[in-house]
Amino acid sequence: MTTVFEPIDLAGTRLANRVAMAPMTRSRAYGPGASPTPLMAEYYAQRASAGLIITEGVQPSVVGQGYPNTPGLHSREQVEAWRQVTGAVHEAGGVIFAQLMHTGRIGHPVLLPDGLAPVGASPVAASGQVFTGEGMKDFVTPVELTEEGIADTIADFAAAARNAVAAGFDGVELHGANGYLLHQFLSTNANRRTDGWGGSVAGRIRLVVEVARAAAEAIGAHRVGLRISPGNHPYNDIVEDDPEATHTALVDALDPLGLAYLHIGELADRDLTLRLRKQWSGTLILNPATPGAVTGPDALELVEDGVADIVSFGALFLANPDLPARLAAGGPFNTPDPATFYGGDERGYTDYPALGG
Repeated sequence: MTTVFEPIDLAGTRLANRVAMAPMTRSRAYGPGASPTPLMAEYYAQRASAGLIITEGVQPSVVGQGYPNTPGLHSREQVEAWRQVTGAVHEAGGVIFAQLMHTGRIGHPVLLPDGLAPVGASPVAASGQVFTGEGMKDFVTPVELTEEGIADTIADFAAAARNAVAAGFDGVELHGANGYLLHQFLSTNANRRTDGWGGSVAGRIRLVVEVARAAAEAIGAHRVGLRISPGNHPYNDIVEDDPEATHTALVDALDPLGLAYLHIGELADRDLTLRLRKQWSGTLILNPATPGAVTGPDALELVEDGVADIVSFGALFLANPDLPARLAAGGPFNTPDPATFYGGDERGYTDYPALGG
């Protein structure tokens, strides 16, 4: 029986264990031009005992930013600043992928340079509000991406993947989940296009497939993962009328590319997770559905039962920098403090104690 504490080969990269740190937005990129800081390097290095660290969402372009103080990977300044993060993680023995997240219609013009507005698959505003430096604001109607805009977006993801490797990352995860741009194209309420990028299942999965292909061509498929969250998402107003048809078609199209992994952010449908698991020939990472709770020690059974190859932990890893050791010991576990999740200083960020500390 395989356990989470055994190493695994991830497309040629050896991971010390099968516990991954899930991507979590922390909004502390206070460096010049949305760059990471030494405090961020400390935060990630503290968690280097993870088999794999997947960073917070990193925008691949200026217009891809949807929240305050989130970092980018589209400028030389950002690449240089990320090297302090990757260097610190590698020095501590860790493996780290950058999650490339274009938020699409989730955002607001006040978060972008003058003249820019959020973009999307179709001019359909999401229901809800976003936090900005000026307080909470309603989501706006996004600018519909043209054919040229779609081509530029694909190129932006590929360029950001190259920048990630230049910054010392071991690979990238493409964010196709949680209601952001790639997921918006997969959905049936945010994507109302009737051209080759919408309408049918084949049209709606096309952007995700093309972005994955471009990133794989840019840095090698063995350095590229993809995160999905099939279904009607509770965040960011996403509706999928046919999540099974959409995501089985997506996995069929992606599997031949030989990507490093597929990362499922499970909403509720374990049957669909198992079907995708059977379809996917590569490594599968699972962030399991835990309604009303954080992913906890019970998730270790998912590797033992063969449901997943790797399990990702979010809030529990946020609060427990030495989570693999705590899982092996059966606890105890620090309790996450939601008041310090987004923005702020070292409090609720780098001051969670390790065992014995």
